[in-house]
Amino acid sequence: MWQTPQQRIALLELLVQGTLKRRASQVKAYDTLAELSWIRSTGRRDQIALVEARRTELVALLERVWPDWQETLAELTAGGFSPTPDGWTRLEDARRAGRLPALPGRLNRRTAAALTAPHSKAVLTPRRQAALAGTEATHDGLLRLRPPRGLVAQTEQGVLDLWKLARFLGEAPIPERAFLDGLTLEGPLQAVLLVENSGAWRDLPMLDGWLLAHVPGWDIATVVHLLAQVQPEVPVVHFGDLDPNGVRIFLKLRELRSDLYWFVPSFWTECVEPRKLKKPWPAGLDLRHAPKLVHDLVDKGLWLEQEPLVVDSRMRSALESIVQPLVN
Repeated sequence: MWQTPQQRIALLELLVQGTLKRRASQVKAYDTLAELSWIRSTGRRDQIALVEARRTELVALLERVWPDWQETLAELTAGGFSPTPDGWTRLEDARRAGRLPALPGRLNRRTAAALTAPHSKAVLTPRRQAALAGTEATHDGLLRLRPPRGLVAQTEQGVLDLWKLARFLGEAPIPERAFLDGLTLEGPLQAVLLVENSGAWRDLPMLDGWLLAHVPGWDIATVVHLLAQVQPEVPVVHFGDLDPNGVRIFLKLRELRSDLYWFVPSFWTECVEPRKLKKPWPAGLDLRHAPKLVHDLVDKGLWLEQEPLVVDSRMRSALESIVQPLVN
């Protein structure tokens, strides 16, 4: 007991404020204290108080389990932080910020979190972002493209023919930092197709003038840079799974491109019986922009994956047929 900061800070809060709230991170400490004779009920739910005449018992416990508690309390007070779990988190963030070395202009968000937060997977909060000062935290996603003939990348180092690159590699990968360094895409585009899953993106037939971009689920940080460069008159089409996450991904992308077209070919209905996945849909999902097939699947509690469609001989004509109405 009293081994974690959350448990020990409960003792400090009780000493300084005279009361303690029951929090999920401090349940064990709260329940242990609530059974002691020098603790009383306040009459409020999930709150206990210190019997003031028994303060010495609490101080003795603090001295035993947290010898430097007075130094910590002085740090909290000096920083304007309360003796609570949130105050402790703020103090720890301030300590880490004070230990930061000179930083480069950019850091991967995981590296930035490892320096400003308890670990690399922690949330990079606005407060932790602020500690980075002029350093930009990057996502460092990779945009995987299947480009049409004539599409080039213009950079400070020169011009790179993406179509020729894809002939050698099978695709044209562009990292996020290249966009941040000023890379622009130039060349004729008939349409842009955003594809949710890598297998479907890789196996779809190539269409003349179309740019095929892989959008890996929720990882849309890099595709933002692509959409920012696509002219308004160029149609942007999304092709994803017909499941709850597929709907959410479409809606997220639609926030970036309000005229995003949801590609659901009519012959996809033929996949329902042989390819259906029996899974429920959550209540409250925004289906205002969903095609009829999605509504039918919701009613039946079914999901459909996109991959079986990519080898269908009708895919090419189905994709090509939606461009002209969009252009007009």
